[in-house]
Amino acid sequence: MKSTIELLKNLTDVDGIAGHEMQVKSLMHDYLKPLSDEIIEDNLGGIFGKKSATKGSKSIMVAGHLDEIGFIVTQIDTNGFIKFTPVGGWWNQVMLSQKVTITTDNGQKIRGIIGSKPPHALSQEARKKTIDIKDMFIDIGVKSKKEAEQFGVDIGNMITPYSEFETLANNKYLTAKAFDNRYGCALAVDVLDNLKNEDININLYSGANVQEEVGLRGAKVATNKIKPDLAIAVDVAVAYDTPDMSQLSDTSLGDGPVVIIMDSSNIGHVGLSKYVKQVAKKHNISIQLDTTIGGGTDAGSIHVSNEGVPTLAIGVALRYMHSNVSVLHTDDYKNSVNLITEIVKSLDDETVEHIKW
Repeated sequence: MKSTIELLKNLTDVDGIAGHEMQVKSLMHDYLKPLSDEIIEDNLGGIFGKKSATKGSKSIMVAGHLDEIGFIVTQIDTNGFIKFTPVGGWWNQVMLSQKVTITTDNGQKIRGIIGSKPPHALSQEARKKTIDIKDMFIDIGVKSKKEAEQFGVDIGNMITPYSEFETLANNKYLTAKAFDNRYGCALAVDVLDNLKNEDININLYSGANVQEEVGLRGAKVATNKIKPDLAIAVDVAVAYDTPDMSQLSDTSLGDGPVVIIMDSSNIGHVGLSKYVKQVAKKHNISIQLDTTIGGGTDAGSIHVSNEGVPTLAIGVALRYMHSNVSVLHTDDYKNSVNLITEIVKSLDDETVEHIKW
């Protein structure tokens, strides 16, 4: 588990919002290359490690996504305060007084804080209202626009949440800024690692797409290039096991991988869903079933690419998604890696054709 923790830490610590995934891609390349027969890259930045079938012609794509949610710089005012716009989905109420990192064009990292008014300066009525993102600003600790620019800050710079990777009281609970979806990136690496000394009867493409958080864009590009026969989008699922969420669903941390039957972008392929349940049962891997009506995954673009690709989204429950902090359970991670490893090991040309029907 130590190497898994290191893998998750390294991948969540690196910064990369949609369109700015270069650092994440570089790290993924380093992890994938020793485990792959070939590295496959598309023109937008998606990267996959291929493990070739010992026999058989069919292929499966296991796809996380490289990007995390964040912001970009849109304006620097005369006093050096920075205006920004979201890249990906944010709820205003989780943003004020949070630390962020601005990455300049030359790669310098500048810490900033999304400013907030102290309660002493707010009326009782104002305290009840949320602040629009357009009214927020980032303070990097300068006196003027000129000084901000001297530090390299410019329009279009990437802004990412800042949060340290840590274990919580029970060390199976991890917190970090970008489990959505560096979890999927780590899984793609670990599945290849699990299979490095195995013969498989399906061509495996395991890696990650770009620009998921802004409309599932990179998944379509990667799928058009790889042309898989089956696909699994590996992403996080909403955890409903906190006091304010438990009435909505049963998905919980520590109870196993989550098979997303339907979300706003995809109805999970019925044949593939049934097959995954069979594999999980055969290998005594507990799974959870859920629907995520308010969100989507790369499955939404993958399944309508080319002539259609039977696709299913599988992930882990995650608390506090799309914020500076999120919480993941290591048992769920381990079991999701094991589940997808066993799925890949069980596939061959005949089985793929059966699943399609």
